Amino acid sequence: MTVPAVVRLRVPATSANLGPAFDCAGLALTRHDIVEFAVTPSGLAVEVSGIGAGELPTDESHLVVRAFRAACAELGWSPPGLRVVAENGIPQGRGMGSSAAAVVAGVLGAWALCPDVPTVDDAAVLRLVTELEGHPDNVAACLLGGATLSWMTATGARAARLEVDPSIRPVVLVPGATLSTHVARGLLPASVPHGDAAFNAGRAALLVHALTRAPGLLPEATDDRLHQRQRAAAMPESIALIGRFRDAGLAAVVSGAGPSVLVLADRRSVESVAEMVPEGWSALPLEVDTTGACVLDETVQVSSR
Repeated sequence: MTVPAVVRLRVPATSANLGPAFDCAGLALTRHDIVEFAVTPSGLAVEVSGIGAGELPTDESHLVVRAFRAACAELGWSPPGLRVVAENGIPQGRGMGSSAAAVVAGVLGAWALCPDVPTVDDAAVLRLVTELEGHPDNVAACLLGGATLSWMTATGARAARLEVDPSIRPVVLVPGATLSTHVARGLLPASVPHGDAAFNAGRAALLVHALTRAPGLLPEATDDRLHQRQRAAAMPESIALIGRFRDAGLAAVVSGAGPSVLVLADRRSVESVAEMVPEGWSALPLEVDTTGACVLDETVQVSSR
């Protein structure tokens, strides 16, 4: 049989929660990391360019490598040596799913290189990347593309993909500051009022309809009471900016754990969003990534098996 010696993957940025659907909704965005994996005779070599170059580790502690090794353990296989070349385009520490992209890239890279598996097992990959990431919202969107709903079962994570209305134009507003997901999640209360839970359940249901069929309802569908204001102390500028956009009738939410802000605009309102960006922030007008994680190309060698 033949097996690939080199695979090159593209993984998208993601925005999770989308307002009320905390830990269960995600959206894939057209900002990407490109990661190449090559089997080598021995050792480990990691090269990083783009965002994080000179800052991210280049040894076994690199998140892509850790995810690759975890997948190898799952598959019962490991290459004699490994080279990883990462071209990073996803902002890090800003709520755009950079860690989810790294985990997905590592796991899919191992699956694609392993000579003992003919195809990628999507269900097994989702289960493993969720275990590594801790929750399925970002990884599901990164894997599947589009908008996703994800949930946990007794046997692991599951996800369903939604086709997003083509008129929706995501714009991510990125501040200069970063925020740790661990810190952001640590600010959430252990319990919430029943009324707030009921409010979010209704808005999360409406969100599915708004994303797929009725984008005019997005300002109402993205309203939240469970997690954004509770984390305001860690990102006061983000929460204030969201208030400005929502007062203007735009669907604005914290992107993931923040501090970036996601605005679900349409093509007519993108310019208005850009005009409202404060000093020190940058606007990224994007599209919905409808492909998700994918193999761009691979080089095949003849196996000696």
